[in-house]
Amino acid sequence: MKTINKTFMESVGEAADELARIVRHAARRINRMPWPGLLALCVLLALFVTVLPLALTLFVVLLLVKLVAGALGWSHYQRRHRPVAPAADTRAE
Repeated sequence: MKTINKTFMESVGEAADELARIVRHAARRINRMPWPGLLALCVLLALFVTVLPLALTLFVVLLLVKLVAGALGWSHYQRRHRPVAPAADTRAE
């Protein structure tokens, strides 16, 4: 009886072969690109590599600040001590 389950090493070998195929394809495409296109690709890649981690870090830091402020009851303090406008008199005379 033929088994349809692959071993772990067979799966890793297939993944490595696919990765090598993708890298070869990308290398051929980059080799065919004109210089201005290659420059634009480098600039976009540099922006992606620098801006994305910065944005993610700021998001996590601000999320942690909000979490700490919530744990310390800061939002409860602000709601309780907010000045309240006097209610308008709604009785008919």
